[in-house]
Amino acid sequence: MSTAENLQAAFAGESQANRKYLAFADKAAAEGFPQVAKLFRAAAAAETVHAHAHFRVMKGVKSTAENLQAAVDGEGYEFKEMYPSFVKQAEAEGQKAALMSFQNAMAVEQIHFTLYNEALGAVQAKRDVAADRVFVCSICGNTVKGAAPDKCPICNAPREKFTEIA
Repeated sequence: MSTAENLQAAFAGESQANRKYLAFADKAAAEGFPQVAKLFRAAAAAETVHAHAHFRVMKGVKSTAENLQAAVDGEGYEFKEMYPSFVKQAEAEGQKAALMSFQNAMAVEQIHFTLYNEALGAVQAKRDVAADRVFVCSICGNTVKGAAPDKCPICNAPREKFTEIA
């Protein structure tokens, strides 16, 4: 493999390790091991440092407009192509938990696609998006501007499952 391919693989691996270690930290904390949870969070932070270093070397961060276009393209691919095929496979295999996970993600990626497109239009017009509160559902990832709904329209989670993003 080339160095460019190695950088991509390292970035993907470090990014996945970060998310995995944060999940492990939550589990350790829930099981009453706060110091183990802290260790997992520390390692997750270190993996983020590594991932960002690899991404910088890959010249992965460009202008905000270019970054938004990359996000639009990625989210569009996910909800138009990737997740529909994953949903079809999960249905064929009767994998109900995976099916729900894929369907939730697919619905939220379409929301992200719309939000990123709106932001791209604003940036291209040389302005920021309007200031607003933003909430994320901790069950399905639904992302809403304004106020958290009483019930998530994607997964039916109650308002208490939404976290405001600073």
